[in-house]
Amino acid sequence: MARKAKDNEPKKRAADPNVMGLRGETVDQPITDTLERNFMPYAMSVIVSRAIPEIDGFKPSHRKLLYCMYKMGLLNGGRTKSANIVGQTMHYNPHGDAAIYETMVRLTADNEALNVPFVDSKGNFGKVYSRDMAYAASRYTEAKLAPICAELFRDIDKDTVDFVPNYDNTTAEPTLLPTSFPNVLVSANLGIAVGMASQICGFNLAEVCQTTIELLKNPDHNILSTMPAPDFPTGGEIVYDPGQMAEIYRTGRGSFPVRARWRYVEKEHIIEVYEIPYTTTVEAVLDKCRDLIKEGKVKEIADMRDETDLGGLKLAIDLKRGTDPEKLMAKLFRLTPLQDNYPCNFNILIAGSPQVLGVGEILTEWIAWRTECVRRRVYFDMTKKKEKLHLLEGLKAILLDIDRAIAIIRETETEAEVVPNLMIGFGIDQVQAEYVAEIKLRNINREYILKRTEETAALADEIRDLEDTLSSKRRLRSIITDELKAVMKKYPSPRRTGIVYAREIEQFDDGPDTAEDYPVHLFLSRHGYFKKITPQSLRMSDEQKYKEDDGLGWYWETSNTAELLLFTDKQQAYKLRVADIKETKASALGDYLPGVLGFDEGESLAAAVLCGDYSGTILLFFQNGKCARLPLAAYATKTNRRRLTGAYSDKSPLVALLPLEGEREVAVTSADGRCVVFSSALLAPKTSRSTQGVQVMTLKKHPAVSAAFLEDSPIRNQARYRVRSIPAAGAKLTDTDRGEQQMSIL
Repeated sequence: MARKAKDNEPKKRAADPNVMGLRGETVDQPITDTLERNFMPYAMSVIVSRAIPEIDGFKPSHRKLLYCMYKMGLLNGGRTKSANIVGQTMHYNPHGDAAIYETMVRLTADNEALNVPFVDSKGNFGKVYSRDMAYAASRYTEAKLAPICAELFRDIDKDTVDFVPNYDNTTAEPTLLPTSFPNVLVSANLGIAVGMASQICGFNLAEVCQTTIELLKNPDHNILSTMPAPDFPTGGEIVYDPGQMAEIYRTGRGSFPVRARWRYVEKEHIIEVYEIPYTTTVEAVLDKCRDLIKEGKVKEIADMRDETDLGGLKLAIDLKRGTDPEKLMAKLFRLTPLQDNYPCNFNILIAGSPQVLGVGEILTEWIAWRTECVRRRVYFDMTKKKEKLHLLEGLKAILLDIDRAIAIIRETETEAEVVPNLMIGFGIDQVQAEYVAEIKLRNINREYILKRTEETAALADEIRDLEDTLSSKRRLRSIITDELKAVMKKYPSPRRTGIVYAREIEQFDDGPDTAEDYPVHLFLSRHGYFKKITPQSLRMSDEQKYKEDDGLGWYWETSNTAELLLFTDKQQAYKLRVADIKETKASALGDYLPGVLGFDEGESLAAAVLCGDYSGTILLFFQNGKCARLPLAAYATKTNRRRLTGAYSDKSPLVALLPLEGEREVAVTSADGRCVVFSSALLAPKTSRSTQGVQVMTLKKHPAVSAAFLEDSPIRNQARYRVRSIPAAGAKLTDTDRGEQQMSIL
């Protein structure tokens, strides 16, 4: 029976968690030691050996499969059964035939998961845009390597990459493939490791190659000018925001919207969707549309069906009489996966270490790695040529006296003495003597030897050229450039995914027109949880539920057709239509608006205002003591845009936002306990959202921390702080005017 270790037992046993007592007793060990010894090796194995791609753009499973097919002669030969490929790959990848075949399916042309497929396939390999279209078993399908794989294995036999033993030490496999183009950006990749993940979107082959060429010429090249956006094999359209895309390129993180492509067949009064976002499937779109129709949110659709065939994807939507197709698609983009965000997390392995890199950094790493591959190839060629030159110089040594060489061989008594005697007789080394001794008798003639020795001058020139290449960074990069140009010419790749600017998209404000109008109570917590409650439900129970560290931030009594503007700490404003949110009860937490509206990572709610008919005014107070008076009309849009960038000035953090109807007195306080009370009439209205406003409080070292209408503040002695002109330094708050707690935005 196991027992716990006693305190007086030797400490060295307790320090080693692998030590067991002689009678089977257990030993205490810290949980951190258990994780370090047992979990961390597993986690690192998943990160380094399975889930995260390396600089060649492949995970180990991809690399092992493609290299096995290369060794099977499937680059230039005919197709073979997929089952045969799977079986052979198990010499390199022992993780099971099902996993290997699934890996191969994704690399095929028929599956359409990659911009540049690496496997030329025949048979049913399913489709990346279909959840239910299963691929056939490996015994029915056939495959070979696609022609572009020649670029993956270019000069792999010339020591361009390192080789390591396979899992059972019976053969060798490459650690990386010497890809002659930046496949790490061309091929889309998704990997979930332990404690981290990677999601790399695919880019157009020609654009990536051209961008790399430009970076080789100029490291400060503007990448967006030659590679404006990702490219997906399923097509669709990217709703393009240059600033957003530039940030993704810089940091390697972020997301961007991708939407479907469609056409309206006027004669049949139907919409045909023929390209969908890479992140969704046909079945997911159909399921969501059915749910919306059942809930009564989409009443314009008479029927919807999947008409995908050998010609490609097609979703047919039959419209009811009088339906505007543009307006319906705008609604479907908003409510269904026909428009979806693609998240980016460019996490790749660099020298065995996972790193999140921007596009420019990835291409810089690839250029450095590819330069080393080319350098190793040139060194390999130079070494081979030097070896050949060395042998020919031995031939040249016996050119003038062939008869003497024959005599030496003839007069030598034993075979073992032939090479030493030739070395002594002509002053050549052992390698040269071995080469001379192995020449066939028929080749011992002056003509043969002259032809061989004539090569020495040409070889010497080639060796000098290769040595110059090795010492010249410019020449190595020129080789890479030439190879990239050859790839672009040999493998043309027209762009599949279109680019449409967000400002050019015509959208429709169909919320208030179609939504039912009835009174509602709106509750918004400080952390962004939103509740829409009817008066009847509120009368039954008015005790609001919030998280432990949360509470009420804003409250309105309005109608179901109202709109809210939510301002964040990243100078952005999000429009929320109350009708889009489901009704709830006071006992529920409500909808988390940062998730509903798609806040950026690290973005948090700062203020909210009820829009009404956009006829009002708002006051925005900043930490630097300035205030901007803006009309709500500055945030009104003709299109149904949910996000407004540049909602206010970015020169100083936002402290408070106050909706203004008529002129009122405002109290502003600073961190050092000073307060200024002034009339809003002193603030001149501005029209530009980016305005910095006017100075209302002169500050020294302490920022402004709060602002509120005077009647909502705890100030009693109002005359003490009231000023007739701004800016003003203000007066120190007395204890009676401070209230129980400092005023804040919330």
